[in-house]
Amino acid sequence: MKLYKSILKIILGTLLIMASSPVLVNAQTQFSRTNVPAQLSITTTSANVRCGPSTSFRKVGLVYKGQIVDCIGKLGGWWVVHLENNVVGSISGNIVKPYYPPTPAPTPAPSQVELTADQQHMLDLINQERSKAGVGALKVDAQLQKMAQVKSDEMVAKSYFSHTSPSYGSPFEMMKKFGISYTSAGENIAGNSSVDKAHAALMNSPRHKANILKASFNYIGIGVTASPKYGQMFAQDFIGR
Repeated sequence: MKLYKSILKIILGTLLIMASSPVLVNAQTQFSRTNVPAQLSITTTSANVRCGPSTSFRKVGLVYKGQIVDCIGKLGGWWVVHLENNVVGSISGNIVKPYYPPTPAPTPAPSQVELTADQQHMLDLINQERSKAGVGALKVDAQLQKMAQVKSDEMVAKSYFSHTSPSYGSPFEMMKKFGISYTSAGENIAGNSSVDKAHAALMNSPRHKANILKASFNYIGIGVTASPKYGQMFAQDFIGR
């Protein structure tokens, strides 16, 4: 309300001056809010903001090149602007240009990771355990999912069962090579004939159970690969961000 009262005073004062001083300003100048940009960018090194639409009016502010000011309306060839210090004044249309903020890039939709039936079942079992423990559910991270599947595939292909990959090193080194950032991380691996049996075995192991229920973890990747030795090979990779 104070802003509009100030604007009204400026406009009325300007019109009175224009009517009594036709030598300075054309008395037909009308205040307009039609086709007025919301903001203006200053294009000259510096410029005075005045209390009316002419260099004959007193200075009420100073603006600099590249500064963005709010625009309220137009008086002839002058723009009526509102400065950050709550000053309202006029500035020549020759030294400004309309400013339109760049449209922000749309926020990408979360990547949808397609899981196999076994991977989804294992994720459901893990999140059921976390729910019972009062811990937030894990979400699937696309890159972590890719890494976990590579890990379970490699353990079968290269006939090893270890957290240390002959190709990628430790789980943490492997995460780094896959471009995965984290503040905390862990890994479970298992070989068993089914998802349910693998899950039960992991939950019966204090160290593996701790990873499944760790509150600081919020993302997971689950690798499941058919294994001639175990039936299925599983890799669960966890991170917290």
